[in-house]
Parts: sequence; structure tokens; C-alpha cells
Amino acid sequence: MTPAAHDQLAVLGEQREDLEAERLRIDKAYCVAVLDHITAKIRAACPEAVYVTFAYYGSRTLDLHGVLGAQPSPLGTCAELWDNREGEDEHPLDLIADEIESDLQTALAPYTSPVWASVHRNTASDGNSWLLELPPPDRAGRVAELVREHHPEATAVIIDGRRAGRIIEVLEGVADDGTQVRVPRPKWSPACDTALTRLLGQMLALPALSDRHLMPLPGDYLHPYGVSTSDHMRLMPLPPTA
Repeated sequence: MTPAAHDQLAVLGEQREDLEAERLRIDKAYCVAVLDHITAKIRAACPEAVYVTFAYYGSRTLDLHGVLGAQPSPLGTCAELWDNREGEDEHPLDLIADEIESDLQTALAPYTSPVWASVHRNTASDGNSWLLELPPPDRAGRVAELVREHHPEATAVIIDGRRAGRIIEVLEGVADDGTQVRVPRPKWSPACDTALTRLLGQMLALPALSDRHLMPLPGDYLHPYGVSTSDHMRLMPLPPTA
């Protein structure tokens, strides 16, 4: 291979990697946008909706089972709001059942889709039954609520996008000496950490949310564990909560 051909191959290889990274980024954004689109339609017809339940067959196909409400207690079962399999009582969701099923398939088609973080097994049902937790109307507000349940004085969080949106540090205002109060080991439970990571991963994926709520780190920021920072790390000021 001539030097010119080698150089051309290197340039094209780099361009190919850049385009693939961009395609994956757009894929993730599209999946979250589809989730938000169908969530809005479901809640317009059924405001109490919290989960969509379905059977998944591993070949990018699924059967829509229905829509569930909130779980009233840790030992209780989710309220069944609509069953797509019965077909007896008329319900507004009957009119968009095919659209819900198609959009779910689209949102879950890529194995890298951030929407998969919202899916878990339906433990109240035997066999092939899965739950997709619908996102809250205001992800940033929900993040602030979850953080302040454990850190009431929190003003912002530091997010590591390389770890799917995990919070690595909580900022709690300014100390008496004027320095920033930093909490590198948040006090919440693993379940809370999972919920926060799921919400933040979707916010990172969707440019409209990322641009609105996430900021670059200050130039003088030092990682709490001494590792290098990157463009994947973000500062999120927390909005007010009631």
C-alpha cells in the first residue's frame, strides 16, 4: 500500500467511526423521543397511567398487554387500567393500541436504547410479561425531588455520562468559609440510584432536555476521586421543589 493510500484509509476509517458514533447518538435520542410521544398519547387518554405491560420475544417484536397504574404499596399490585387482550369494554386506548405497540417496538429496537433502563419483569405475572415505566412529565423536577429526599440542601449534581448518567457528586450550597459543599458519596439507596440514573440517561440522550438542564463543568472542577474529567460529564442545577 502506498503512503497516500494508507493516509486515505486512515482518514476514511476515522470518518466512519465518527459517523457511527453520531448514528448511535441519534438512535438513542430518537428512542427517547418516541417514548415521550407515546407517553403523552397514553396519558391524554388515561392520566393515571404509570406502566405499559407487554410480552417481549427477543426478535424486536412484542405483544401489548395493557396499561397499569401506580402500585399502592410495596406488597400491592399495580392497578389495571386497560387490558388490550380482553376487548370487551370500550376504552379510549383501544383507538391507539396499534400505535402504542408499534412505538414500543421502535423505542426498544436498538439494544443500546436508553428506554431499556425503564423495563423490568412484571413480578406479579407468570411467564413472558414485562413492565415499561413511563417517564414523569418533568424529568428534571423528579430528579430534584429524589435527590432532595436524601440531601435536602442540594443545589446541583454532577453527572457522569460515561456511566449512563450516574450522579457522582451532590453540591449543597456554600459553607461558612465560602467553599462549595460537595458530597461525593450520595446517601440514597441502590433503588433510588437506579431511578436517578434512568431519568438522567434519558435526559442526556435527548438534546432538547440536555441543552435545557445540563451544563458543562466549571474549568476548575476536580473529580472527587482524582480521575480525569471529560466532555461527557455535566453539571445539573436542580430546579426548585415544593
